[in-house]
Amino acid sequence: MSLNEQLYPGHQFDAKWRSLVFPAGYKNPKPKPRYHLVIIGAGPAGLVTAIAAAGLGANVALIEKQAMGGDCLNVGCVPSKALLEYTAAQNNDIQFGAAFAWLRQVRASIAEHDSVDRYSESGVDVFLGPASFADASTVRVGDLSLNARRSVIATGAHASLPPVPGLVDCQPLTNETIFELREQPQRLAIIGAGPIGCELAQVFARLGTEVTIIERSDRIMPTEHTEASTIVARSLEQCGVQLYLDADIKQAARRGDAIEIDLGAKTITADELLVAAGRRTNIANLNLEAANVTVDQRGLIIVDKKLRTSNKRIFAAGDVCSRAQFTHNADAQARIVVQNALFAPTATTDKLVIPHCTYTNPEVAQVGSLAAELDSRSVGYDSYRIAFSELDRGKAQADKDGFAEVLTAKDGDKILGATVVGHDAGEQIAPICIAMNNQLGLGSFAKTILPYPTRAEYIRRLADQANRRRLTPAISQAMRAWFKWTR
Repeated sequence: MSLNEQLYPGHQFDAKWRSLVFPAGYKNPKPKPRYHLVIIGAGPAGLVTAIAAAGLGANVALIEKQAMGGDCLNVGCVPSKALLEYTAAQNNDIQFGAAFAWLRQVRASIAEHDSVDRYSESGVDVFLGPASFADASTVRVGDLSLNARRSVIATGAHASLPPVPGLVDCQPLTNETIFELREQPQRLAIIGAGPIGCELAQVFARLGTEVTIIERSDRIMPTEHTEASTIVARSLEQCGVQLYLDADIKQAARRGDAIEIDLGAKTITADELLVAAGRRTNIANLNLEAANVTVDQRGLIIVDKKLRTSNKRIFAAGDVCSRAQFTHNADAQARIVVQNALFAPTATTDKLVIPHCTYTNPEVAQVGSLAAELDSRSVGYDSYRIAFSELDRGKAQADKDGFAEVLTAKDGDKILGATVVGHDAGEQIAPICIAMNNQLGLGSFAKTILPYPTRAEYIRRLADQANRRRLTPAISQAMRAWFKWTR
């Protein structure tokens, strides 16, 4: 790489980052005669499995072919949230170079936790290079063979392109390449209005780029609460983002330095095109057939509730086998794998409660079921809701949008799902997640004492609503009689 190529905002942090997650000149260790666990993939699932198993005293090998930390550290959660936080904190005149230098600095600082050195010092044999199964108990990496008592596939997933004519020739950006930009695009088109598309639309709009979102559904964030979708759409439009919904892309083509996206009645012209519309599992070249591991039609590795594949000696965890493709889900599954692969296979995914959050402004956090899902399954429920503008903290900060909604079993207390939209929604939904994981009902929060004034007060207000609703006519009559008698 030439000197001119190296000199860009944050280049020194990128150099540090790369030296930590995939150091140049690294020599793989000599394999042990046999490993308790051979783990393929050093994303969140693989990293948690490896360090937990090694900490228990197991012989562990960890194989990574691209970069320790996987998508989350390198091309996902960390860089995107760094940009979101930086651009939200600046009042005006936000500089593209400074923002991207910040993401590179943050990524480099966090990379220390996922580094080759840290895992090697923790007793994990780290092998860098592509892996494949030679048979059910042998994993090859380069010219080395690793003998495994148990294996774990944690190779994750990657961005995929929709079948749009001409799209590949446009060389579109994905989450795997957009954070390597060194110059600001003046016009950015985004295909897909899910979490990645909406978050990055807001980032680039704040930076002054003209942003257009193209979504085939009739609303952005189509899998979220309908009102949450409406609120975030309004926020994006206020940032200057143009939304083309219910859109059918006919073709895409590069015309000189520009890219044209044909929607039939409208043609969108952009300097760069970001595709944020789907993912596929990283299973190519693993030679799963040699290990008798099967996949479904979507390419997900098939696992049971104990995360065992069709070969019970081989486990899978994270995005490679799960529809819920979140870092925290991968972490939870890794803990199950450690128990089941090293000891008695007693841990299951049955009771996992997996929330998720989109970090736009406002944030959208959700856990459990939405009302539409319960309706589709004919499940009865009660709904409790409060707008943040009704809370004293919301009034003090002039909250106009945002709400919390909790669904409970019909005439009962069990929490079936919750949605929070607003400032720090990902933080605000935490008590609901704790309650659902510990089988606590909504009413149990009525006794909780919270600092005043905070948005977290919503949970106690909703609990009071639930308890009042369960005040049956018989109880009301008894209380009236008591107060009449005690006058």
